[in-house]
Amino acid sequence: MTHTSLRRPVARAMALTLALTAFLGPVSATATAAGPQGGRSPALSASDHDVVTGLERYAHRLRTAEPGGSGADLAAFASMTRGADIVGIGEASHGSKELFTVKDRLLRQLVTREGFSAFAMEISWSAAVRIDAYVRTGEGDLRQILREEFQDGYSLLNTEEFLNLFGWVREHNRTSARPVRVVGLDFSDAAPEQYERILTWAAGNEPALVPELRRRYATLRALPTGVATRMAAYNALPLAERKAIAQDAAAAYRLLSEAGTQDPRVLQEARVISHMATEYTVDWSDPAQAKAASRHRDRTMAETAVWWQRQTGGRIVVSAHNGHAAYESAVPEYYPVTMGADLRELVGRAYLAVGTSLNGGDYRARTATGEAGTYSVGPAAPGSNEYTLDKVRHRDFYVDVRAARRDPAVGGWLGTARPTFVIPGRYPNQPTPPLALGRAFDVVVHLHTVRASVPVPQPE
Repeated sequence: MTHTSLRRPVARAMALTLALTAFLGPVSATATAAGPQGGRSPALSASDHDVVTGLERYAHRLRTAEPGGSGADLAAFASMTRGADIVGIGEASHGSKELFTVKDRLLRQLVTREGFSAFAMEISWSAAVRIDAYVRTGEGDLRQILREEFQDGYSLLNTEEFLNLFGWVREHNRTSARPVRVVGLDFSDAAPEQYERILTWAAGNEPALVPELRRRYATLRALPTGVATRMAAYNALPLAERKAIAQDAAAAYRLLSEAGTQDPRVLQEARVISHMATEYTVDWSDPAQAKAASRHRDRTMAETAVWWQRQTGGRIVVSAHNGHAAYESAVPEYYPVTMGADLRELVGRAYLAVGTSLNGGDYRARTATGEAGTYSVGPAAPGSNEYTLDKVRHRDFYVDVRAARRDPAVGGWLGTARPTFVIPGRYPNQPTPPLALGRAFDVVVHLHTVRASVPVPQPE
C-alpha cells in the first residue's frame, strides 16, 4: 500500500471536510488489510461447502468485467431487472477499475436490451447538468468537463473508466430514439449557471419574483468559480453566515413553489440549492449532526431518483457506493438509513438493489486532507462473505440473491451478517463491517480481483 503525502494548510484541510465526508465516508480509527497475511487458505467446512454448492445453482458466469463484445452472458441479469423502474448498482469501493467497468457493461445491457434511459450518479446535480448536455448534444470537451467538475472529494471519479462510460452514452445518443440522460443525485455544490437558469426562467414566467430571488441568492452567486475553490470559500464562511444563506435558499425555494406558474425542473434546481445550503450548516465534528446529515443526504438522493423517474416515466440506473445502494447499512453509526432503504419505501419492489463484491485487489482513495493514493485489500479472510463467494467455480459471476435465499442450503448463510468489504473513499479505513448479503441486496456481482481505477491524465 502506497500513498503520496502532501503538506497543505490546516484551513485547506478544513475546507475539504464537507466534500470528503459526503462522498468518501467517515474516517475510521483503524486501518486493516482485511485478509490473511500469507499461507494457504483454509479448506471450507462441510456447511460452507453446502453453501457454495447451493450458490452455484443460482450463479451466472460473467464473461468479462470489461464493456463491449457479446452480452449473451448478461441475459439472465437483464431478466432479473424486469419489473424494476429503478436499478441501483453499487460499488464496493470508489476507486477500483473493474467495479466501474462492470457497471458500464451492465448499464449498456440495460440501455440497449431493457430500455433504460437515465444514469443517475452520486455526484452533484450541477456537475451532471454539464455531463448531460455533453451526452445529449456533444457540447463541450468531456475530459475538460470531468476535470473541472470532479475535484477534491469527487476527484476519484475523474477516471478513464467514466470517460469511456460517458463516451459510450454520447455515441449511443447520436442515433437512439431514446437518449440516455445523466442525473446528479448529490448536492455538495451548485455552479453559477444553476442560479442563472432559475433567474432566467423567473424573468420569463414570474418576473415579479426576480428581485427577491436575486437578493436571496446574492451571497451564493458571489462565491468564486471553480468547484474546489468555491466549496472551500463556502466552507470558510462563519457559521452564522452559512445559516443565513440556508434560510435565504429555503425562502427562494418557497417563492418558486408557491408561484402561480411553476416548472418542475426549476423547482428541483432550487430544492437542490436549499439542500446544499442546509448541508453547509452542519458541524461535522458533532456525531449527532453528522449522522443526521448523512441520513438527510441518503433520503434526498433517493427522492431525486424517484423525482426523475416519475417526471420522465423512464427506467433509471442509480450508481452509488454499495453503502448507499443497499437496503441495510453496514455502518449504521454513520449512515443510519440507506438510500436503498428509502427507495424501497418510496417505490416498493420497483427498486432493485445490485451490490458488487470483490475477493481482493487495489483501489484508489484519499486521506482526510485530500491526498490520493493506491491501496490494497484482501484476499478475503475466512468467515467473510467474499471468502465464500470466491469459492464458487466461476472466477467472476452474478447471483440472484432473491432466488438463492429461498434455498435451504443458502438462505441461512445469506441472512447472517458477516465481515464484508465496504471500502470508503478515505484511507485509513475499516473496510470489513458485518453485513448480511441476503438482507442488503437483490443481486450480487462478484469479481475475483480488481485493479485501481485509472485517473484521467492532467493536461500539460
